[in-house]
Amino acid sequence: MRGNTRAIIVDAVLAAVLTAVTVSSTAYQRPDAGVLTIALVLLTSAPIVLRQVAPVATLGVVLAAQLALAVLVGNSYPEGGFAVLIATFTVATQCSRRVVLLTFGATFAVVVGTVVAMAGHSIPTPVLWSELLKGLLGIIVAGVLGESVKRRAEHTERLAARAERAAADERVRIARELHDVVAHHMSVISLQAGVSRYLLDTDRPAARTALACVEEASHDALSELRRLLEVLRPADSPGADYEPQPGLASLDGLVERTRAAGVPVEVAVSGEVRPLPPGPDLCAYRVVQESLTNVIKHAGSAGVRIAVDYGENTLTLRVLDDGAQPAAGGVPGYGIKGMRERTELYGGVLTAGPRDEGGFGVTARLPL
Repeated sequence: MRGNTRAIIVDAVLAAVLTAVTVSSTAYQRPDAGVLTIALVLLTSAPIVLRQVAPVATLGVVLAAQLALAVLVGNSYPEGGFAVLIATFTVATQCSRRVVLLTFGATFAVVVGTVVAMAGHSIPTPVLWSELLKGLLGIIVAGVLGESVKRRAEHTERLAARAERAAADERVRIARELHDVVAHHMSVISLQAGVSRYLLDTDRPAARTALACVEEASHDALSELRRLLEVLRPADSPGADYEPQPGLASLDGLVERTRAAGVPVEVAVSGEVRPLPPGPDLCAYRVVQESLTNVIKHAGSAGVRIAVDYGENTLTLRVLDDGAQPAAGGVPGYGIKGMRERTELYGGVLTAGPRDEGGFGVTARLPL
Protein backbone atom coordinates (compact mmCIF):
# COMPACT_ATOMS: atom_id res chain seq x y z
CA MET A 1 0.00 0.00 0.00
CA ARG A 2 2.85 2.39 0.85
CA GLY A 3 4.54 1.58 -2.46
CA ASN A 4 1.35 2.30 -4.43
CA THR A 5 0.77 5.57 -2.58
CA ARG A 6 4.34 6.68 -3.19
CA ALA A 7 4.07 5.84 -6.91
CA ILE A 8 0.82 7.84 -7.23
CA ILE A 9 2.40 10.83 -5.50
CA VAL A 10 5.45 10.68 -7.78
CA ASP A 11 3.24 10.47 -10.89
CA ALA A 12 1.12 13.38 -9.67
CA VAL A 13 4.21 15.54 -9.13
CA LEU A 14 5.59 14.52 -12.53
CA ALA A 15 2.31 15.35 -14.27
CA ALA A 16 2.11 18.68 -12.47
CA VAL A 17 5.64 19.65 -13.52
CA LEU A 18 5.08 18.64 -17.16
CA THR A 19 1.74 20.47 -17.24
CA ALA A 20 3.29 23.63 -15.80
CA VAL A 21 6.11 23.53 -18.37
CA THR A 22 3.63 22.86 -21.19
CA VAL A 23 1.24 25.67 -20.26
CA SER A 24 4.01 28.22 -19.68
CA SER A 25 5.70 27.32 -22.97
CA THR A 26 2.41 27.62 -24.89
CA ALA A 27 1.55 30.94 -23.20
CA TYR A 28 4.96 32.32 -24.13
CA GLN A 29 4.83 31.15 -27.77
CA ARG A 30 1.11 31.83 -28.35
CA PRO A 31 -0.21 34.62 -26.13
CA ASP A 32 -3.51 34.54 -28.05
CA ALA A 33 -4.07 30.77 -27.55
CA GLY A 34 -7.73 29.91 -27.31
CA VAL A 35 -9.58 27.50 -25.04
CA LEU A 36 -9.21 24.58 -27.50
CA THR A 37 -5.44 25.04 -27.64
CA ILE A 38 -5.13 25.18 -23.85
CA ALA A 39 -7.31 22.07 -23.49
CA LEU A 40 -5.22 20.11 -25.99
CA VAL A 41 -2.02 21.33 -24.34
CA LEU A 42 -3.25 20.06 -20.98
CA LEU A 43 -4.17 16.70 -22.48
CA THR A 44 -0.62 16.24 -23.78
CA SER A 45 0.82 16.06 -20.26
CA ALA A 46 -1.78 15.87 -17.46
CA PRO A 47 -2.83 12.23 -18.21
CA ILE A 48 0.65 11.12 -17.07
CA VAL A 49 -0.80 11.02 -13.54
CA LEU A 50 -2.66 7.84 -14.57
CA ARG A 51 0.20 6.18 -16.44
CA GLN A 52 0.54 3.25 -14.01
CA VAL A 53 -3.20 2.80 -13.60
CA ALA A 54 -4.09 2.77 -17.31
CA PRO A 55 -0.85 2.88 -19.35
CA VAL A 56 -2.39 2.20 -22.78
CA ALA A 57 -5.22 4.68 -22.29
CA THR A 58 -2.76 7.30 -21.04
CA LEU A 59 -0.56 6.87 -24.10
CA GLY A 60 -3.61 6.98 -26.38
CA VAL A 61 -4.90 10.27 -24.90
CA VAL A 62 -1.46 11.88 -25.05
CA LEU A 63 -0.91 10.82 -28.67
CA ALA A 64 -4.40 11.96 -29.75
CA ALA A 65 -3.88 15.36 -28.11
CA GLN A 66 -0.46 15.75 -29.74
CA LEU A 67 -1.84 14.91 -33.20
CA ALA A 68 -4.87 17.19 -32.78
CA LEU A 69 -2.61 20.02 -31.57
CA ALA A 70 -0.38 19.64 -34.65
CA VAL A 71 -3.31 19.45 -37.11
CA LEU A 72 -5.48 22.26 -35.66
CA VAL A 73 -2.91 24.65 -34.22
CA GLY A 74 0.39 23.78 -35.85
CA ASN A 75 2.09 23.29 -32.52
CA SER A 76 3.71 19.97 -31.53
CA TYR A 77 5.36 18.68 -28.39
CA PRO A 78 4.94 21.83 -26.26
CA GLU A 79 6.71 20.08 -23.36
CA GLY A 80 9.44 18.66 -25.61
CA GLY A 81 7.80 15.27 -26.12
CA PHE A 82 8.61 14.03 -22.61
CA ALA A 83 5.02 12.98 -21.96
CA VAL A 84 5.02 10.70 -25.02
CA LEU A 85 8.34 9.16 -24.01
CA ILE A 86 7.20 8.57 -20.42
CA ALA A 87 3.90 7.03 -21.55
CA THR A 88 5.71 4.82 -24.07
CA PHE A 89 8.21 3.68 -21.44
CA THR A 90 5.36 2.81 -19.06
CA VAL A 91 3.57 0.71 -21.68
CA ALA A 92 6.79 -1.16 -22.43
CA THR A 93 7.32 -2.00 -18.75
CA GLN A 94 3.75 -2.99 -17.81
CA CYS A 95 2.08 -4.49 -20.88
CA SER A 96 2.49 -7.68 -22.87
CA ARG A 97 4.76 -7.68 -25.89
CA ARG A 98 1.81 -7.91 -28.27
CA VAL A 99 0.25 -4.78 -26.78
CA VAL A 100 3.62 -3.06 -26.82
CA LEU A 101 4.09 -3.75 -30.54
CA LEU A 102 0.59 -2.48 -31.37
CA THR A 103 0.99 0.71 -29.34
CA PHE A 104 4.45 1.32 -30.79
CA GLY A 105 3.01 1.07 -34.29
CA ALA A 106 0.33 3.59 -33.35
CA THR A 107 2.95 5.86 -31.79
CA PHE A 108 5.12 5.80 -34.91
CA ALA A 109 2.04 6.61 -37.01
CA VAL A 110 1.19 9.58 -34.77
CA VAL A 111 4.77 10.88 -34.92
CA VAL A 112 4.73 10.70 -38.72
CA GLY A 113 1.24 12.25 -38.82
CA THR A 114 2.40 15.08 -36.57
CA VAL A 115 5.32 15.83 -38.90
CA VAL A 116 3.04 15.78 -41.96
CA ALA A 117 0.59 18.10 -40.20
CA MET A 118 3.39 20.45 -39.27
CA ALA A 119 4.43 20.53 -42.93
CA GLY A 120 1.10 22.15 -43.69
CA HIS A 121 2.02 25.10 -41.48
CA SER A 122 5.06 26.13 -43.53
CA ILE A 123 7.64 24.58 -41.26
CA PRO A 124 11.08 24.30 -42.95
CA THR A 125 11.77 20.82 -44.32
CA PRO A 126 15.10 20.34 -42.46
CA VAL A 127 13.31 21.08 -39.20
CA LEU A 128 10.56 18.58 -40.05
CA TRP A 129 13.07 15.84 -40.80
CA SER A 130 14.90 16.64 -37.57
CA GLU A 131 11.64 16.45 -35.61
CA LEU A 132 10.74 13.15 -37.27
CA LEU A 133 14.13 11.58 -36.56
CA LYS A 134 14.17 12.87 -32.99
CA GLY A 135 10.67 11.55 -32.33
CA LEU A 136 11.29 8.10 -33.76
CA LEU A 137 14.63 7.69 -31.96
CA GLY A 138 13.07 8.83 -28.71
CA ILE A 139 10.27 6.27 -29.04
CA ILE A 140 12.76 3.48 -29.80
CA VAL A 141 14.97 4.37 -26.84
CA ALA A 142 11.98 4.57 -24.48
CA GLY A 143 10.73 1.20 -25.69
CA VAL A 144 14.12 -0.49 -25.34
CA LEU A 145 14.59 0.90 -21.83
CA GLY A 146 11.10 -0.20 -20.84
CA GLU A 147 11.66 -3.70 -22.18
CA SER A 148 14.98 -3.90 -20.33
CA VAL A 149 13.37 -2.84 -17.07
CA LYS A 150 10.58 -5.39 -17.53
CA ARG A 151 13.02 -8.21 -18.21
CA ARG A 152 15.05 -7.25 -15.16
CA ALA A 153 11.90 -7.28 -13.01
CA GLU A 154 10.85 -10.67 -14.40
CA HIS A 155 14.33 -12.05 -13.73
CA THR A 156 14.18 -10.74 -10.15
CA GLU A 157 10.77 -12.36 -9.67
CA ARG A 158 12.09 -15.68 -10.96
CA LEU A 159 15.04 -15.51 -8.57
CA ALA A 160 12.71 -14.67 -5.68
CA ALA A 161 10.41 -17.58 -6.59
CA ARG A 162 13.40 -19.92 -6.85
CA ALA A 163 14.68 -18.77 -3.46
CA GLU A 164 11.22 -19.29 -1.97
CA ARG A 165 11.03 -22.81 -3.39
CA ALA A 166 14.51 -23.57 -2.04
CA ALA A 167 13.51 -22.30 1.40
CA ALA A 168 10.35 -24.42 1.31
CA ASP A 169 12.35 -27.51 0.29
CA GLU A 170 14.80 -26.85 3.10
CA ARG A 171 11.97 -26.54 5.62
CA VAL A 172 10.54 -29.85 4.42
CA ARG A 173 13.97 -31.48 4.69
CA ILE A 174 14.48 -30.18 8.22
CA ALA A 175 10.96 -31.28 9.22
CA ARG A 176 11.66 -34.74 7.82
CA GLU A 177 14.97 -34.95 9.67
CA LEU A 178 13.33 -33.82 12.91
CA HIS A 179 10.62 -36.42 12.50
CA ASP A 180 13.11 -39.22 11.97
CA VAL A 181 15.36 -38.17 14.83
CA VAL A 182 12.64 -37.46 17.37
CA ALA A 183 10.44 -40.43 16.46
CA HIS A 184 13.24 -42.98 16.73
CA HIS A 185 15.08 -41.75 19.80
CA MET A 186 11.98 -40.80 21.74
CA SER A 187 10.47 -44.23 21.04
CA VAL A 188 13.57 -45.88 22.48
CA ILE A 189 13.64 -43.50 25.45
CA SER A 190 9.96 -44.00 26.19
CA LEU A 191 10.23 -47.79 26.06
CA GLN A 192 13.40 -47.98 28.18
CA ALA A 193 12.07 -45.48 30.73
CA GLY A 194 9.00 -47.67 31.19
CA VAL A 195 11.18 -50.77 31.57
CA SER A 196 13.42 -49.09 34.15
CA ARG A 197 10.41 -47.92 36.17
CA TYR A 198 8.97 -51.43 36.15
CA LEU A 199 12.26 -53.07 37.16
CA LEU A 200 13.50 -50.43 39.57
CA ASP A 201 12.37 -52.31 42.71
CA THR A 202 12.85 -55.90 41.48
CA ASP A 203 15.90 -55.93 39.19
CA ARG A 204 18.09 -52.89 39.69
CA PRO A 205 20.94 -54.00 37.38
CA ALA A 206 18.45 -54.38 34.49
CA ALA A 207 16.91 -51.02 35.40
CA ARG A 208 20.36 -49.41 35.32
CA THR A 209 20.96 -50.93 31.90
CA ALA A 210 17.67 -49.49 30.64
CA LEU A 211 18.54 -46.07 32.07
CA ALA A 212 21.95 -46.22 30.40
CA CYS A 213 20.15 -46.87 27.11
CA VAL A 214 17.91 -43.85 27.81
CA GLU A 215 21.03 -41.74 28.44
CA GLU A 216 22.71 -42.86 25.22
CA ALA A 217 19.58 -42.37 23.10
CA SER A 218 18.95 -38.90 24.53
CA HIS A 219 22.60 -37.94 23.94
CA ASP A 220 22.41 -39.07 20.31
CA ALA A 221 19.11 -37.25 19.82
CA LEU A 222 20.50 -34.00 21.24
CA SER A 223 23.59 -34.26 19.03
CA GLU A 224 21.49 -34.69 15.88
CA LEU A 225 19.10 -31.91 16.91
CA ARG A 226 22.02 -29.53 17.46
CA ARG A 227 23.33 -30.33 14.00
CA LEU A 228 19.90 -29.65 12.46
CA LEU A 229 19.42 -26.41 14.38
CA GLU A 230 22.84 -25.25 13.21
CA VAL A 231 21.35 -25.03 9.71
CA LEU A 232 18.95 -22.36 10.96
CA ARG A 233 21.69 -20.14 12.36
CA PRO A 234 23.10 -17.20 10.34
CA ALA A 235 26.11 -18.04 8.23
CA ASP A 236 28.36 -15.70 10.24
CA SER A 237 27.22 -17.11 13.59
CA PRO A 238 29.94 -19.03 15.41
CA GLY A 239 29.06 -22.64 16.05
CA ALA A 240 30.58 -25.78 17.44
CA ASP A 241 31.82 -28.69 15.43
CA TYR A 242 29.29 -31.48 15.24
CA GLU A 243 29.46 -35.07 14.19
CA PRO A 244 28.89 -35.80 10.49
CA GLN A 245 25.51 -36.90 9.18
CA PRO A 246 24.82 -40.57 9.96
CA GLY A 247 25.03 -43.19 7.25
CA LEU A 248 25.19 -46.95 6.89
CA ALA A 249 28.52 -46.85 8.70
CA SER A 250 26.48 -45.92 11.80
CA LEU A 251 24.11 -48.84 11.32
CA ASP A 252 25.70 -50.93 14.09
CA GLY A 253 25.00 -48.28 16.71
CA LEU A 254 21.41 -47.96 15.55
CA VAL A 255 20.94 -51.72 15.72
CA GLU A 256 22.46 -51.92 19.22
CA ARG A 257 20.11 -49.24 20.52
CA THR A 258 17.16 -51.11 19.04
CA ARG A 259 18.32 -54.38 20.60
CA ALA A 260 18.68 -52.60 23.93
CA ALA A 261 15.03 -51.58 23.57
CA GLY A 262 14.12 -55.26 23.57
CA VAL A 263 13.78 -55.83 19.82
CA PRO A 264 15.84 -58.71 18.38
CA VAL A 265 17.58 -57.47 15.22
CA GLU A 266 19.51 -59.50 12.69
CA VAL A 267 21.67 -57.79 10.06
CA ALA A 268 22.82 -59.34 6.80
CA VAL A 269 25.12 -57.46 4.41
CA SER A 270 25.86 -58.74 0.90
CA GLY A 271 27.80 -57.40 -2.05
CA GLU A 272 30.89 -55.24 -2.12
CA VAL A 273 30.62 -52.79 0.77
CA ARG A 274 31.79 -49.36 -0.32
CA PRO A 275 31.33 -45.69 0.67
CA LEU A 276 28.17 -44.05 -0.63
CA PRO A 277 27.49 -40.42 -1.57
CA PRO A 278 26.32 -38.41 1.48
CA GLY A 279 22.72 -38.00 0.28
CA PRO A 280 21.91 -41.64 -0.52
CA ASP A 281 23.92 -42.76 2.53
CA LEU A 282 21.81 -40.61 4.87
CA CYS A 283 18.65 -41.69 3.05
CA ALA A 284 19.49 -45.38 3.57
CA TYR A 285 20.20 -44.81 7.25
CA ARG A 286 16.94 -42.92 7.77
CA VAL A 287 14.92 -45.65 6.04
CA VAL A 288 16.32 -48.27 8.40
CA GLN A 289 15.91 -45.94 11.39
CA GLU A 290 12.26 -45.17 10.61
CA SER A 291 11.50 -48.84 9.95
CA LEU A 292 12.97 -49.84 13.34
CA THR A 293 11.04 -47.01 15.00
CA ASN A 294 7.82 -48.39 13.54
CA VAL A 295 8.68 -51.84 14.87
CA ILE A 296 9.27 -50.45 18.37
CA LYS A 297 6.04 -48.47 18.27
CA HIS A 298 3.74 -50.98 16.64
CA ALA A 299 5.20 -54.48 16.70
CA GLY A 300 6.61 -54.67 20.21
CA SER A 301 9.36 -57.25 20.57
CA ALA A 302 8.92 -58.74 17.11
CA GLY A 303 12.08 -59.99 15.47
CA VAL A 304 13.57 -57.84 12.71
CA ARG A 305 15.83 -58.77 9.84
CA ILE A 306 17.77 -56.06 8.00
CA ALA A 307 19.23 -57.00 4.64
CA VAL A 308 21.65 -54.59 2.93
CA ASP A 309 22.66 -55.56 -0.59
CA TYR A 310 25.39 -53.54 -2.36
CA GLY A 311 24.64 -54.29 -5.99
CA GLU A 312 26.68 -53.13 -8.95
CA ASN A 313 24.35 -50.21 -9.68
CA THR A 314 21.73 -50.40 -6.92
CA LEU A 315 21.65 -50.44 -3.14
CA THR A 316 18.76 -52.54 -1.84
CA LEU A 317 17.51 -52.32 1.75
CA ARG A 318 14.99 -54.67 3.30
CA VAL A 319 13.65 -54.33 6.82
CA LEU A 320 11.32 -57.20 7.65
CA ASP A 321 9.64 -57.97 10.97
CA ASP A 322 7.62 -60.98 12.06
CA GLY A 323 5.18 -59.19 14.32
CA ALA A 324 1.60 -60.34 14.57
CA GLN A 325 0.40 -56.90 13.44
CA PRO A 326 1.78 -54.69 10.66
CA ALA A 327 4.40 -52.27 11.98
CA ALA A 328 2.46 -49.24 10.80
CA GLY A 329 -1.02 -50.53 11.50
CA GLY A 330 -1.56 -51.11 7.79
CA VAL A 331 -2.02 -47.37 7.23
CA PRO A 332 0.92 -45.41 5.82
CA GLY A 333 1.71 -42.46 8.08
CA TYR A 334 4.13 -39.55 7.93
CA GLY A 335 7.06 -41.90 8.59
CA ILE A 336 6.45 -44.08 5.56
CA LYS A 337 5.57 -41.03 3.48
CA GLY A 338 8.84 -39.39 4.52
CA MET A 339 10.82 -42.54 3.68
CA ARG A 340 9.22 -42.69 0.25
CA GLU A 341 9.91 -39.00 -0.41
CA ARG A 342 13.53 -39.39 0.65
CA THR A 343 14.02 -42.40 -1.59
CA GLU A 344 12.37 -40.76 -4.61
CA LEU A 345 14.50 -37.65 -4.08
CA TYR A 346 17.56 -39.71 -5.00
CA GLY A 347 15.85 -41.54 -7.85
CA GLY A 348 14.97 -44.62 -5.84
CA VAL A 349 11.81 -46.61 -5.13
CA LEU A 350 10.35 -47.62 -1.77
CA THR A 351 7.59 -50.12 -1.05
CA ALA A 352 6.07 -50.81 2.37
CA GLY A 353 3.22 -52.98 3.52
CA PRO A 354 2.11 -56.12 5.36
CA ARG A 355 3.83 -59.37 4.42
CA ASP A 356 1.92 -62.49 3.38
CA GLU A 357 3.72 -64.57 6.01
CA GLY A 358 2.93 -62.00 8.70
CA GLY A 359 4.55 -58.85 9.96
CA PHE A 360 5.55 -55.83 7.95
CA GLY A 361 8.19 -55.20 5.31
CA VAL A 362 9.95 -52.15 3.91
CA THR A 363 12.05 -52.38 0.74
CA ALA A 364 14.03 -49.48 -0.68
CA ARG A 365 16.15 -49.44 -3.83
CA LEU A 366 18.57 -46.60 -4.45
CA PRO A 367 20.60 -46.14 -7.64
CA LEU A 368 24.35 -45.88 -7.12
